Amino acid sequence: MPRPQVPQVPQVPQVPKVPKVSVIVPVYNTGKYVDECAPSLLGQSLPADEYEVIYVDDGSTDDTLDRLRKIAAAHPNVQVHTQPNSGWPGAPRNLGMRHARGEYVQFVDHDDLLGPEALERLYEHAKRGEADVVLGKMSSTMVRPRRLFRHTVDACTIENDELMQSMSPHKMFRRDFLEEHGLRFPEGPWILEDLLFVSAAYLKAERIAILADYPCYYWMKRDDGGNNTRHRFNPRHGFWPNTRTVVRQIKDGTAPSEDVDALQNRLLHRLYHVELLSRAREPEILREDPAEQRPRFEAARELALQEFPPAVREGLPAVSRLRAELLEGGDFDGAVAFAERVREVKAHSEAGAPRWENGRLVADVRLGLLRGDGEPLALLERDGKWWLDPELTAGVPGTADGWEVRDPFRLAYAELVVKDRDREDWWYPEGDLELRLEPLGAGRSWLVAAGRLRLDPERLAGGRPLERGVHDVWAYLQLLGVDRMVRLTGDGTPGRPAAGPALTGGRLALPYWTGSGQLALDVDQRQRRFGPDTADAAAANTARAERSLPLPYVAATAGAPARIKVTVSALTVNAELVPGPDAATARLRLPARLELPAGRHPVTLPKADAPVAFAVVRDGALLRLEGPAYEAGAGRRLLDAVAANRGLRRVRRP
Repeated sequence: MPRPQVPQVPQVPQVPKVPKVSVIVPVYNTGKYVDECAPSLLGQSLPADEYEVIYVDDGSTDDTLDRLRKIAAAHPNVQVHTQPNSGWPGAPRNLGMRHARGEYVQFVDHDDLLGPEALERLYEHAKRGEADVVLGKMSSTMVRPRRLFRHTVDACTIENDELMQSMSPHKMFRRDFLEEHGLRFPEGPWILEDLLFVSAAYLKAERIAILADYPCYYWMKRDDGGNNTRHRFNPRHGFWPNTRTVVRQIKDGTAPSEDVDALQNRLLHRLYHVELLSRAREPEILREDPAEQRPRFEAARELALQEFPPAVREGLPAVSRLRAELLEGGDFDGAVAFAERVREVKAHSEAGAPRWENGRLVADVRLGLLRGDGEPLALLERDGKWWLDPELTAGVPGTADGWEVRDPFRLAYAELVVKDRDREDWWYPEGDLELRLEPLGAGRSWLVAAGRLRLDPERLAGGRPLERGVHDVWAYLQLLGVDRMVRLTGDGTPGRPAAGPALTGGRLALPYWTGSGQLALDVDQRQRRFGPDTADAAAANTARAERSLPLPYVAATAGAPARIKVTVSALTVNAELVPGPDAATARLRLPARLELPAGRHPVTLPKADAPVAFAVVRDGALLRLEGPAYEAGAGRRLLDAVAANRGLRRVRRP
């Protein structure tokens, strides 16, 4: 019998897996920087089949395209597309979006880096709140830290005007959101293309998230000074009409109001302050040739008068409002004179004696601004009003009768930040600084920020321990419209310990004053050494104990011990620093057996000459540890001598 034919089951074509994220990288004559950036993109913790990397070459004339094709040949999740040179990153980013299949799109510049877990963390944070836009914490060698990244935010909208601190496109966007609203970059040489795109996204987004507990994006400075996707102010690239376009987009998307704190005015404040007032203040107005700067000044003035509501200027703090008055009044020489005065203003920082409290490095802090002569930048009280320090406005047109400070606290704030010196990461310690007016006498007051530094080495890095290395403490001030970054300094001796060390999380944290007098914390002995930093305190230690010697000068919290090497006489052994029973100070613990002759042996730490302790040994066993300043009585010394003499120990009673 013929065999019955088995009907053929039609094969269902496999649907390609939709990537979670598409990373879009515009490139042009990038050369070696492609190879430096690529490992950070291809070594992500997100599995390779869950994201794609889309390079778009904008008509490079060097070997960039060959480098890209070599990368793509080795990595299935990498695409390379090319187009004729457009002269700007907007067109290649748009082409990348047309090829993107990911649920979310992340823009990266070809000379920057991503943190190893950036895509995974950003995607999870985006999905948690179904965000349209996600801002990942940025670290940079080029710009100061942004307080926007002080706290993680699950969801917000453009009502959070701090978003305007971050206008670069290096963010994660939901692709359907971009398509729904037709969001694209302007193409061709179009300076401020990032501002136009990002502000449009902010205005349209229903949910915006901020991931602040992990460094996602490293905005790097190229060693050749290139950074092709970043351009200085250049009016020849359409700066002024493009600024006008961005301003009108914000005005079209928000309601006008005469209230200085209305949303539209708060959003326009950033553009006015950065794009316009920069033409009327230091360093630019003092650095550039007046023949070139005057036309820029006039163009900024024209745009300010035509496009910005008066409430934007009126909402500025005192110094910025005076700059705006000079700009809009067309007084270039007055703006130069004022810039020369403000340039001399310095930030002042002072930290009280640092100390350890419950595992945190604590210090009282006070910050303020000083005039060029070193005196406080004061406010004068007259007729029930506050007036700007006359030394700052001397010779500035329109200020003969003084310049009123309507609200000394307007847009003022100050904060402490800790910088990881090796990784360029910025972290924000606990607590806020309080702004207050301190009387100086004769109707004068000083606007200061005061509070307490609380630096927890085990939680500062986004709830995680700080990495091994040196971490410098800085302060940022924005008072009266003057912003300054300053090292946090104190009365300590440069190069010397600022406080005793602490045992935290199984590592040593050593506070010290740098050569410039800045407070810093060395975690896990990156540069500082435990022995030399504690030599004076160790010499005064009078403690005595079996096996583990109290070190009252070393703070500690409950947790793992720290393993260290010590030398006992000529014998190098492994020792431990362990939290004491009080979980407030540490103890030095040595092995129970030491192959040494009987007697009292000095215990020294690496790089230290003076002993940290003395070990009393008998028959190869550690009897006890003594601090260098421990004074044994005559009886104890006799017993130790007897214990050390084998012949005497054999004598028995009749």
